[in-house]
Amino acid sequence: MKKILFIAILVAFGMGLKAQKYAFVDTEYILKNIPAFEAANDQLNQSSAKWQKEIEAVYAEVETLYQNYQTESVFLSNEMKVKKEEEIVAKEKAARQLQAKYFGAEGELSKKREALIKPIQDDVFNAIRELADDQSYAAIFDKASAGVVLFSDPKFDISDDILEKMGYKK
Repeated sequence: MKKILFIAILVAFGMGLKAQKYAFVDTEYILKNIPAFEAANDQLNQSSAKWQKEIEAVYAEVETLYQNYQTESVFLSNEMKVKKEEEIVAKEKAARQLQAKYFGAEGELSKKREALIKPIQDDVFNAIRELADDQSYAAIFDKASAGVVLFSDPKFDISDDILEKMGYKK
Protein backbone atom coordinates (compact mmCIF):
# COMPACT_ATOMS: atom_id res chain seq x y z
CA MET A 1 0.00 0.00 0.00
CA LYS A 2 2.81 2.39 0.90
CA LYS A 3 4.56 1.54 -2.36
CA ILE A 4 1.46 2.40 -4.42
CA LEU A 5 0.96 5.65 -2.53
CA PHE A 6 4.64 6.55 -3.05
CA ILE A 7 4.40 5.84 -6.80
CA ALA A 8 1.18 7.89 -7.05
CA ILE A 9 2.88 10.85 -5.36
CA LEU A 10 5.88 10.57 -7.70
CA VAL A 11 3.63 10.45 -10.76
CA ALA A 12 1.61 13.45 -9.54
CA PHE A 13 4.79 15.36 -8.78
CA GLY A 14 6.24 14.47 -12.20
CA MET A 15 3.08 15.68 -13.94
CA GLY A 16 3.32 18.96 -12.03
CA LEU A 17 6.87 19.45 -13.20
CA LYS A 18 5.96 18.92 -16.83
CA ALA A 19 3.44 21.73 -16.65
CA GLN A 20 6.17 24.22 -15.72
CA LYS A 21 8.17 26.14 -18.34
CA TYR A 22 11.90 26.51 -17.90
CA ALA A 23 14.51 28.32 -19.95
CA PHE A 24 18.20 29.16 -19.97
CA VAL A 25 20.10 32.36 -20.62
CA ASP A 26 23.78 33.06 -20.98
CA THR A 27 24.38 36.43 -19.36
CA GLU A 28 28.00 36.53 -20.56
CA TYR A 29 26.76 36.17 -24.15
CA ILE A 30 24.05 38.78 -23.59
CA LEU A 31 26.46 41.31 -22.05
CA LYS A 32 29.05 40.80 -24.81
CA ASN A 33 26.38 41.72 -27.34
CA ILE A 34 25.57 45.02 -25.63
CA PRO A 35 27.91 47.77 -26.93
CA ALA A 36 27.51 49.87 -23.76
CA PHE A 37 28.82 46.97 -21.69
CA GLU A 38 31.92 46.59 -23.87
CA ALA A 39 32.54 50.36 -23.69
CA ALA A 40 32.17 50.30 -19.90
CA ASN A 41 34.58 47.36 -19.66
CA ASP A 42 37.13 49.21 -21.81
CA GLN A 43 36.81 52.26 -19.60
CA LEU A 44 37.31 50.14 -16.48
CA ASN A 45 40.36 48.45 -18.00
CA GLN A 46 41.92 51.81 -18.92
CA SER A 47 41.38 53.19 -15.43
CA SER A 48 42.70 50.01 -13.87
CA ALA A 49 45.87 50.09 -16.01
CA LYS A 50 46.46 53.78 -15.18
CA TRP A 51 46.05 53.17 -11.45
CA GLN A 52 48.25 50.06 -11.58
CA LYS A 53 51.07 52.06 -13.19
CA GLU A 54 50.74 54.70 -10.50
CA ILE A 55 51.00 52.07 -7.76
CA GLU A 56 53.93 50.35 -9.45
CA ALA A 57 55.75 53.72 -9.62
CA VAL A 58 55.36 54.17 -5.85
CA TYR A 59 56.58 50.62 -5.21
CA ALA A 60 59.56 51.32 -7.50
CA GLU A 61 60.37 54.34 -5.31
CA VAL A 62 60.21 52.08 -2.26
CA GLU A 63 62.61 49.65 -3.93
CA THR A 64 65.00 52.46 -4.86
CA LEU A 65 64.92 53.85 -1.32
CA TYR A 66 65.63 50.38 0.06
CA GLN A 67 68.52 49.75 -2.32
CA ASN A 68 70.02 53.14 -1.49
CA TYR A 69 69.63 52.36 2.18
CA GLN A 70 71.41 49.02 1.73
CA THR A 71 74.40 50.62 0.01
CA GLU A 72 74.60 53.62 2.38
CA SER A 73 73.82 51.86 5.66
CA VAL A 74 77.46 51.25 6.59
CA PHE A 75 78.13 55.00 6.41
CA LEU A 76 75.03 56.11 8.32
CA SER A 77 74.69 56.78 12.02
CA ASN A 78 72.06 54.92 13.98
CA GLU A 79 69.85 58.01 13.92
CA MET A 80 70.11 58.27 10.15
CA LYS A 81 69.44 54.53 9.75
CA VAL A 82 66.25 54.81 11.80
CA LYS A 83 65.19 57.87 9.81
CA LYS A 84 65.80 56.11 6.46
CA GLU A 85 63.99 52.97 7.65
CA GLU A 86 61.01 55.05 8.74
CA GLU A 87 61.01 56.79 5.36
CA ILE A 88 60.96 53.43 3.57
CA VAL A 89 58.19 52.08 5.80
CA ALA A 90 56.13 55.24 5.33
CA LYS A 91 56.52 55.09 1.54
CA GLU A 92 55.55 51.41 1.51
CA LYS A 93 52.51 52.16 3.68
CA ALA A 94 51.51 54.95 1.27
CA ALA A 95 51.77 52.49 -1.62
CA ARG A 96 49.51 49.99 0.16
CA GLN A 97 47.01 52.75 0.96
CA LEU A 98 47.01 53.87 -2.67
CA GLN A 99 46.42 50.28 -3.73
CA ALA A 100 43.49 49.98 -1.31
CA LYS A 101 42.12 53.33 -2.49
CA TYR A 102 41.99 52.14 -6.08
CA PHE A 103 41.50 48.38 -5.85
CA GLY A 104 40.09 47.72 -2.36
CA ALA A 105 36.56 46.53 -1.67
CA GLU A 106 35.41 50.16 -1.33
CA GLY A 107 37.95 51.41 -3.88
CA GLU A 108 37.65 53.55 -6.96
CA LEU A 109 37.50 50.55 -9.32
CA SER A 110 34.63 49.04 -7.36
CA LYS A 111 32.75 52.34 -7.35
CA LYS A 112 33.35 52.87 -11.05
CA ARG A 113 32.25 49.30 -11.84
CA GLU A 114 29.10 49.88 -9.79
CA ALA A 115 28.35 53.08 -11.70
CA LEU A 116 29.09 51.71 -15.19
CA ILE A 117 28.23 48.01 -15.15
CA LYS A 118 25.43 47.64 -12.60
CA PRO A 119 22.82 49.65 -14.59
CA ILE A 120 23.44 47.43 -17.63
CA GLN A 121 23.17 44.28 -15.52
CA ASP A 122 19.96 45.63 -13.99
CA ASP A 123 18.54 46.21 -17.48
CA VAL A 124 19.36 42.61 -18.44
CA PHE A 125 17.78 41.30 -15.23
CA ASN A 126 14.65 43.39 -15.80
CA ALA A 127 14.37 42.13 -19.38
CA ILE A 128 14.72 38.54 -18.15
CA ARG A 129 12.07 39.14 -15.49
CA GLU A 130 9.67 40.73 -18.03
CA LEU A 131 10.15 37.87 -20.49
CA ALA A 132 9.63 35.35 -17.70
CA ASP A 133 6.36 37.06 -16.79
CA ASP A 134 5.23 37.43 -20.43
CA GLN A 135 6.02 33.82 -21.33
CA SER A 136 5.03 32.32 -17.94
CA TYR A 137 8.39 30.73 -17.19
CA ALA A 138 8.62 29.08 -13.79
CA ALA A 139 12.40 29.47 -13.76
CA ILE A 140 15.16 30.84 -15.96
CA PHE A 141 18.64 29.51 -15.29
CA ASP A 142 21.87 31.33 -16.11
CA LYS A 143 24.44 29.12 -17.83
CA ALA A 144 27.17 31.68 -17.13
CA SER A 145 26.74 31.80 -13.36
CA ALA A 146 28.48 29.67 -10.77
CA GLY A 147 25.66 27.11 -10.82
CA VAL A 148 26.70 24.06 -12.76
CA VAL A 149 24.70 23.34 -15.90
CA LEU A 150 26.16 20.27 -17.55
CA PHE A 151 23.87 20.39 -20.56
CA SER A 152 21.12 22.61 -21.85
CA ASP A 153 19.25 22.15 -25.09
CA PRO A 154 19.81 25.24 -27.28
CA LYS A 155 16.10 25.37 -28.09
CA PHE A 156 15.49 26.41 -24.46
CA ASP A 157 18.14 29.17 -24.57
CA ILE A 158 16.34 32.52 -24.70
CA SER A 159 19.46 34.74 -24.64
CA ASP A 160 18.71 36.16 -28.10
CA ASP A 161 15.12 36.85 -27.03
CA ILE A 162 16.46 38.88 -24.09
CA LEU A 163 18.73 40.88 -26.39
CA GLU A 164 15.82 41.51 -28.74
CA LYS A 165 13.60 42.61 -25.83
CA MET A 166 16.31 45.09 -24.84
CA GLY A 167 16.44 46.46 -28.39
CA TYR A 168 19.62 44.77 -29.59
CA LYS A 169 19.84 42.72 -32.74
CA LYS A 170 22.07 39.67 -32.91
